[in-house]
Amino acid sequence: MKFREINVGQNAELELAPMIDVVFQLLIFFIVTWQFARFERDMDISVPAAEQAENKDRQAGEIIINVREDGTIVLNGLVMEPEELLARLASISEAYPDQAVILRGASEAGFQSIVSVLDVIKEAGIWNVAFATTRPEP
Repeated sequence: MKFREINVGQNAELELAPMIDVVFQLLIFFIVTWQFARFERDMDISVPAAEQAENKDRQAGEIIINVREDGTIVLNGLVMEPEELLARLASISEAYPDQAVILRGASEAGFQSIVSVLDVIKEAGIWNVAFATTRPEP
């Protein structure tokens, strides 16, 4: 009895179209997430060092407010006046009462400018505020 060979002449081929689709999806994902992470940090700011600084897990939807050396307030890459910041934070606080805010003040910034931003945050009704620090270099 003679059996037929089923796989005679059929070579396995690698399909490139699905692989290219997956690579493009990954590329889009990384570009989009990089775009969001870019707004979080203002490279002109070097935050103060603290011995007890910790790297805490980030909460989803945290607002990061940067205060530069000259007292300029930056939120999501936009320079804002205190009145604009108050209006934006008040609307956010109204929608999300437990909204978290991270205040990144430059170590060379005046104490009064950081306290002024803290007053604006308090006036907007936000109570969940953290200050960004780094560990001192050995």
